[in-house]
Amino acid sequence: MAVQQPAGSDPYFPDHGDARYRVHRYELALDYRPGPNRLSGSARINAIAGRSPLAEFMLNLSDFKIGRVRVDGRQAHYTHRGGKLRIRPGKAVRPGAAFTVEVHWSGNPKPVGSPWGGLGWEELEDGALVASQPIGAPSWYPCNDRPADKASYQISITTPSAYAVVAGGRLLTRTTRASTTTWVYEQAAPTSSYLVGLSIGKYQTVLLGDPGPGGVPQHGHIPAHLLPEFSRDFARQPQMMELFQELFGPYPFDEYAVVVTEEELDVPVEAQGLSLFGANHVDGARGSERLVAHELAHQWFGNSVSIADWRHIWLNEGLAKYAEWLWSEHSGGRTAQQLAAAAHRLVSSLPQDLRLADPGRKSMFDDRLYERGGLAVHAVRCAMGDEAFFRMLRGWAGLHRGGAVTTSTFTAHVNRYADEPLTGLLDAWVRGVALPPLPTMIPARPAHPPSNAGSA
Repeated sequence: MAVQQPAGSDPYFPDHGDARYRVHRYELALDYRPGPNRLSGSARINAIAGRSPLAEFMLNLSDFKIGRVRVDGRQAHYTHRGGKLRIRPGKAVRPGAAFTVEVHWSGNPKPVGSPWGGLGWEELEDGALVASQPIGAPSWYPCNDRPADKASYQISITTPSAYAVVAGGRLLTRTTRASTTTWVYEQAAPTSSYLVGLSIGKYQTVLLGDPGPGGVPQHGHIPAHLLPEFSRDFARQPQMMELFQELFGPYPFDEYAVVVTEEELDVPVEAQGLSLFGANHVDGARGSERLVAHELAHQWFGNSVSIADWRHIWLNEGLAKYAEWLWSEHSGGRTAQQLAAAAHRLVSSLPQDLRLADPGRKSMFDDRLYERGGLAVHAVRCAMGDEAFFRMLRGWAGLHRGGAVTTSTFTAHVNRYADEPLTGLLDAWVRGVALPPLPTMIPARPAHPPSNAGSA
């Protein structure tokens, strides 16, 4: 596993995250009451100091009432303003030393403001939903909110028993006492703070396909009245899982869950081991099947292999977009080449002022980033040929599993698998702004020389 952590703050979100330390594990104990939208919680955070003494450090946390803050069991001084919980332990933490932070908080959670609207904890008509990309995690728990700082999680959530709680990871226990139920989930794999997904609602749970021995359990959590449509729209997800494991390598987590809310969502949202869809993505006609593939692919690209900072988001979205094309090609739809041609026509009709490798904060989620990202991956496939390309993809997902990467990491990785360096090709696609010509597939070479036996 290769973890590349930026030396300083994220250039797109300098107020989020603290590079002076890293978190090893979060243990969150939450109590949520949907009616008054009331959340109270405690966090035990196990962390490791960086190369310098840690006289003070910062966690991101929204506007909650703070009850107690301790470092290594001792009361610590703190200030809490503007989404920053600045903590000063009684004694500076030594360089490289492990330390533990405890925070107690309570209040009414609400989304974090952003250029894309509210992010994070969203109160629904009957329940709640967390969709944090990129900076919504502090809307509900204290965290070192930077994508490269990945940690394991245990999350305990107590709610009224009428509600189901779905989180990314393995459900360890579900305990009912009187009118409340406590759900405990464990996510052992390294997880970025924005990828901690959560949904609280009244759901029916179904198993998608039969995982068989050693297979990946896949569950759907949906409102009961949407079950007929869901059953058709997600019927081919188990086949997607099989294809992506063949192409990208083993699924990187223990389980995979999808949640469909009663509400409409602009787009589905990936979380670690979990994807969240709106009721508008379920139509009984597989109208959103490409998005089903896209969110599943993020489990490899974006979640398991994460980005060191947000400048490199094209690595998440370009590879997930290309997975859509691979699924279409495999399942009898348009080929990747046909979809690439359509994407190229679209991007060529739009302004040529987006640089994939550093799109700027305003353009992080621009449609051009997704489409041109898919085209960049297709260009690599065309240049390498299928055998080397898919070996490269499996290597990428395997070597960097649980880690954080950059565009330069990807370029160097591609070059290790290519017959000749592809730095210039990738630079044109991801560092330049002018749109390169449409890449075209090289016909596969026959496995054996054609025989002329029997010819005149």
